[in-house]
Amino acid sequence: MHLKSLTLKGFKSFASPTTLRFEPGITCVVGPNGSGKSNVVDALTWVMGEQGAKTLRGGKMEDVIFAGTSTRAPLGRAEVTLTIDNSDNALPIEYAEVSITRRVFRDGASEYEINGSSCRLMDVQELLSDSGIGREMHVIVGQGKLSEILESRPEDRRAFIEEAAGVLKHRRRKEKAVRKLDAMQANLARLTDLTTELRRQLKPLGRQAEMARRAQTIQADLRDARLRLAADDLVTRQAEFDDTNQTETALRREHGEVTERLEAAAAELAGHEAAVSGLSGRAEAAQQTWFRLSALAERVSATVRIATERTNLLDSDLEVSTGPDPDALDAEAEAVAEHEEQLLAELAESRTRLEAARGALAECERAAADAERAQMAAARAEADRREGLARLSGQVDNMRTRIESIDEGAARLTGSIEEAAARAQQTWAEFETVQGQVGELDAGEVGLDEHHHRTTTALRQADERVDELQAAERAAERQVASLRARIEALSVTLDLKDGSAWLQENHDGAGLFGSIAELLRVRSGHETAIAAVLGAAADALAAESFDAARSAVDALKKGDGGRAAIVLGDWPGETASPRGELPSGAQWALDLVEVPTRLIGAMTAMLARVVVVGELQAALDLVAARPELQAVTADGDLVGAGWISGGSDRKPSALEITAEIDKAQSALIDAERQTVEYAAALSGALAEQSSRRDSVEHALAALHESDAAISAIYEQLGRLGHVARTADAEWQQLTRQRDELEAGRSRTLAELAELEDRFHNAQQEPMFDVEHVDRSETTAAAEEARAVEVEARLTVRTAEERANAVRGRADSLRRAAAAEREARVRAARAREARENAAKVAAAVADSGRLVAEKLAATVTLAARKRDELATERAQRSEGLTRVRAEVSELSARASALTESLHRDEVAKAQAALRIEQLEQQALEQFGMAVADLVAEYGPDVPLPPTELEMAEYEQAKERGEQVTAPAPMAFDRPTQERRAKKAEKELAELGRVNPLALEEFAALEERYNFLSTQLEDVKGARKDLMDVIADVDERILRVFTEAYADVEAEFSQVFSTLFPGGEGRLLLTNPGDMLTTGIEVEARPPGKKVKRLSLLSGGEKSLTAVAMLVAIFRARPSPFYVMDEVEAALDDVNLRRLISLFEQLREKSQLIVITHQKPTMEVADALYGVTMQGDGITQVISQRMRGQELVSST
Repeated sequence: MHLKSLTLKGFKSFASPTTLRFEPGITCVVGPNGSGKSNVVDALTWVMGEQGAKTLRGGKMEDVIFAGTSTRAPLGRAEVTLTIDNSDNALPIEYAEVSITRRVFRDGASEYEINGSSCRLMDVQELLSDSGIGREMHVIVGQGKLSEILESRPEDRRAFIEEAAGVLKHRRRKEKAVRKLDAMQANLARLTDLTTELRRQLKPLGRQAEMARRAQTIQADLRDARLRLAADDLVTRQAEFDDTNQTETALRREHGEVTERLEAAAAELAGHEAAVSGLSGRAEAAQQTWFRLSALAERVSATVRIATERTNLLDSDLEVSTGPDPDALDAEAEAVAEHEEQLLAELAESRTRLEAARGALAECERAAADAERAQMAAARAEADRREGLARLSGQVDNMRTRIESIDEGAARLTGSIEEAAARAQQTWAEFETVQGQVGELDAGEVGLDEHHHRTTTALRQADERVDELQAAERAAERQVASLRARIEALSVTLDLKDGSAWLQENHDGAGLFGSIAELLRVRSGHETAIAAVLGAAADALAAESFDAARSAVDALKKGDGGRAAIVLGDWPGETASPRGELPSGAQWALDLVEVPTRLIGAMTAMLARVVVVGELQAALDLVAARPELQAVTADGDLVGAGWISGGSDRKPSALEITAEIDKAQSALIDAERQTVEYAAALSGALAEQSSRRDSVEHALAALHESDAAISAIYEQLGRLGHVARTADAEWQQLTRQRDELEAGRSRTLAELAELEDRFHNAQQEPMFDVEHVDRSETTAAAEEARAVEVEARLTVRTAEERANAVRGRADSLRRAAAAEREARVRAARAREARENAAKVAAAVADSGRLVAEKLAATVTLAARKRDELATERAQRSEGLTRVRAEVSELSARASALTESLHRDEVAKAQAALRIEQLEQQALEQFGMAVADLVAEYGPDVPLPPTELEMAEYEQAKERGEQVTAPAPMAFDRPTQERRAKKAEKELAELGRVNPLALEEFAALEERYNFLSTQLEDVKGARKDLMDVIADVDERILRVFTEAYADVEAEFSQVFSTLFPGGEGRLLLTNPGDMLTTGIEVEARPPGKKVKRLSLLSGGEKSLTAVAMLVAIFRARPSPFYVMDEVEAALDDVNLRRLISLFEQLREKSQLIVITHQKPTMEVADALYGVTMQGDGITQVISQRMRGQELVSST
């Protein structure tokens, strides 16, 4: 078996139909990269059934269709045909040549053919699997296959060996068997469930058959007992009827006496209830008043507390100015000004004397100049030179140093002055800013007071709204409770245990469709009138037909359920009332009732001639005028021709009670809706109350916060005023010190100039001979004049210093007085504002205390009033309880007497009716007349032996025993009742008897036997499938074990060929489970100790993968192999080794190799060249190394 040809049409880059013909040996496909060589391998893979688009290097299966180029349109389908030579019958098909075709269309449709016949993918895979070609396609080693083999899981490596060994078809057979087994398991479970269900049904059916057999015997015994009891009832009821009139007269007399006492007690009870009701309202009003007053007292107390806190806060001492008295400062300024004027006058006078002294000195000096100049100049010069030059020089230096010190001190004072002025200015600015904040806070305080007042008012309104809604909700809840109690009481009254109730509870309901009270709808206000007309029919049941009514009556008789009225729904009565003109205010009764369709006939018969009028006289007049009519009043007085029915103390009918229940339920719905509305409104009011309370707390907190802020602002104002005044005083003092320094500097400069002149003159004047100059007179005159001048100059300097000391002092004092006066004005304003606020708060607190005292007294009075009313109400309630107990006792006694009278009347009527019913029952149920019934089954007739007793007697006689025949027994009612009850109980215990139980049981049993047989067959088939699976597992185990042993041996040899001196082997991951074990690969190239595949080089990994594949090929040869560039990563030495393996494989298999290596091409038997021009279409040419061309292309 080998590949003969491959035809490609529209597959990938093969746009034109191309046929490649192969022969045994090695065929190499060569060509540049991207020319389409690997598309040949993809075509082989695809035509043999590959389903993975990624394996074919695409994203989806439609990608294998030629997509078109710039010069050629795309195609709509791809088709590949593989022709295989099967002359050796390697494929299980009776053909020497097999063609496999696969085509795909762009819409996704696929087709498969074998030798031109359509087939399935499974058919192709099964055909190839017998030759060792499976879904793993291990015979086609494409690009990336080698790395996939090494990186795959051990279980995936196992699949290659299984595929080569032909295990795949066995696994498919096993999978098919497992699927059948799964499907069979579902059928088995279904059959099991069915048989279980049938087996479960068989038991109850068997019991039903046995019950049917027992029922016949029990029913015969029951009939005999009932006949005897019915005969005894006829005799007994007649005796009871005569005893019912004896107590009626005494009961009626006692009932009259009790009724009179009850009316008196009821009047007294009404008085007590009215008193208690009034007291309850007044007590509740007093309680609400106390609640409101208490809440108001709490709010007033809270207001007083807040006002007191505010007063204490505003009364706290605010730091005030502690500066000097401005008037004292003004007086001091005036004194300083006067002293300054005096000093200035003294300075002027001193300067005048100085000028005069200077003039006198000048005159003396000029007069003695000629005589003394030389001697004086010589003496001064000589003195200066000898005595004063050094001193003058030191004085000059000292003066200069002093001036420098003065300049430095003045500079420091100037900086301090500027700093103090800036600090004072900044502080006064802050003072004014904070003072502005005081105004804002005072204005905000007014707003906060107003907001607190508004929130307090809103809270009070919310409290009142909550109190109002709570009272309304309580009233609505009381109304709901009252209506529910009324509905419950009316329902209890409606739920009477009469014949109608017995039928509704015990009868199966066939033919009955409700009560008249439920079916009729009477116009409001006319229920009493319609109930009086209907009489007993108002409490009746409705039946569809006469037969249904008769069945209900029979049931009452059989079950001793009492009497019941039944209205017939199919009554063929009058369909129209005798309409005519009626008096004003009169209405036809039928016009006041809504009647169901099924009851129109019966209701027309009962109401057609009835007219509803307003009062009894109108009814009498109407009947007198039209005797064929009946008239009924709203109070229930009924008038007919020659008769009248009416009065008081009439028992309400079910129709009236039902109407009252409907009204109460409607009122209850409204009351419950109001309760829900009140609850919702109360919830909203409570939320609003909580919100208002939070608002009040927030307003109060804001008010406290504002008060604290105002206090903090006042404290800050005092602190800033003190700091500002301190800064002003510091500025003034520093300014004075700087002025004094400047004045001293001026003086020191003058002295320095004089000293410098003297020092200069002393240095410039020539020396004289002092001894030859007469200077006594001139010296004396000059000394005297100089002394006068010096004294005058000192006087001037002293006056100047004193004048400079007080210069500007008056202005500074005036500014300080003005600033202090302004600060005191501001403080007075703030103090006045706080005093006003404190007065307001104190007034509020005082007023609040007075109000609180009055409220406390009022609350005390309200509490006292509340307690007095509560005490009075309790006393009244005790009397009410006592009277109610008396009324209840009398009502109970009256009701008991009424019930006794009613029972007597009912008993008498029931006795007569029972006699009639028993007579009719004997005739209808048993088909016997009364005389025959009493004669045959009366209490005087003895009971014959039972069938069981006679059967036992006959059996004893047959056995030869000496027995006496059973004797008849006298009638004993308890015994017969027990006998009947026992039979009824046994019938009840049996339940409904199925007469077809025996037939159904036989059919079900037959089906159960059939399904049981089928179940056993399925279990046998399941066992056969399990055996098949076991056989397949055994075959897979044997085949795989043999194949693995061969591959393991071949792998060691092939690895040694590819890696001379190296060692490689295969290992099982789980040798104990050969059906699921994986395969690990160990490889140790020569010269290396590593065995892990991940530590090998790329070429070593490729050779190891090739070694594994070649080992599989050699162990289980396949007809052909396809190699796609498997030697690309090998060097020449390893390539030669691989080629030697190829040559070995060529001996048994066909090889198709995609390659770029020349050594590989050299060993090929044929070469195919694959090219691709600029049009993107693959062209193929071929060259047989030994023979003719093998490929034709179009």
